Amino acid sequence: MIGWLRGRIVKKQPPGLILDVHGVGYELEASMNTFFQLPAAGEEVEILTHLSVREDSHTLYGFGSEKERSLFRALIRVNGVGAKMALAILSGISAAEFGHCIETGDDTRLQRLPGVGKKTAQRLIVEMRDRLDEWHTGHLPDREQAGTRPGAADPVNEAVSAMISLGYRPQEASRLVHAVSAEDMDSEALIRAALKAALT
Repeated sequence: MIGWLRGRIVKKQPPGLILDVHGVGYELEASMNTFFQLPAAGEEVEILTHLSVREDSHTLYGFGSEKERSLFRALIRVNGVGAKMALAILSGISAAEFGHCIETGDDTRLQRLPGVGKKTAQRLIVEMRDRLDEWHTGHLPDREQAGTRPGAADPVNEAVSAMISLGYRPQEASRLVHAVSAEDMDSEALIRAALKAALT
C-alpha cells in the first residue's frame, strides 16, 4: 500500500496530476478541494494517497489532508458509492459541509452533487451517520500554499473537461463553465466557480 508521496509536480490537469518521485512518474487523481491547494507545476509537494486495486486497473488517489482521505475511505464503503463518485462528492463539498449534511439529514444539498440521486443521498445519510467519528473530528487543516499557478492554454475547455471527469454530463458541464467564465479566469478559478454555481 502506498500511503503518501513526496515529489515534484510534473503536470496538473484537473482532476489529475503527475508526480515525479525520484525519477518515477506517479499518476494521481485528486478532488478539486485538494487540487486547488496544490502548488504550481515544478514545485515539490507531499500528498497522502489511497491505492484502489481492481481487476482492470490500479488507481492512485491523492489527498491534501488525513481528514479528506478518511472521508474518501468511508465513502467507498457505502453501498453504491465507488471511488469516482466519492471523488466527485469531495470535489463538490468540503468534509465539514458534508458532515453537517449528514448530521442534519440534508439530502437535498447532497442531491446537488454529480451522480447523487435521492436514494443515494438518503443511503449516505443513514450509513455515514454511524461513521462520523471516523473522520468528522474537526475542521480541515489549512494546507493552502502560496504561489502562482500557470494559466492553461484553453482554460474553458480544461474546466469543462474537469467537470465531465467529475461526473457532470458534457452539456451541463459546458453550460456551468460558460455561465461563470470571464476573460481573466484560469481553469482552476472556472472549475471552482462552476462547482459553486452547480450547488446553488
